[in-house]
Amino acid sequence: MDYTLITHLIYLAISITITMFVGHTLFKNGRLFLIDIFRQNERLADSVNKLLLTGFYLLNIGYITLKMNNGAEVLNAAHMVEKLSYKIGLLLLVLGVIHFTNLFVLYRMRKRVQDDEAIHEARMAH
Repeated sequence: MDYTLITHLIYLAISITITMFVGHTLFKNGRLFLIDIFRQNERLADSVNKLLLTGFYLLNIGYITLKMNNGAEVLNAAHMVEKLSYKIGLLLLVLGVIHFTNLFVLYRMRKRVQDDEAIHEARMAH
């Protein structure tokens, strides 16, 4: 039994499934933030959302493929579980960092739009 090949196949299946799930969740739930940021322009928000999703998939699937093989042969089932838990754990940390970075950027963009609107309203009131 080739544990290295089995490890790679399991790693790819789990990692790509997790990435697709997280990407879909971010795409679906991030839409409202983007619509708000782009002042109710749904077409622009949807277009940016699709571009963000594409970038998310490219970044993460690229990372997954780069981390797939580190040169060490997997010798037994216990080693396979250890290797998979390390690689998938690392992927989850990367996905979490990307997620929180996206949230921070969206928050900053939304805050800037709100500040600009407040300045505009204050000028109109005078």
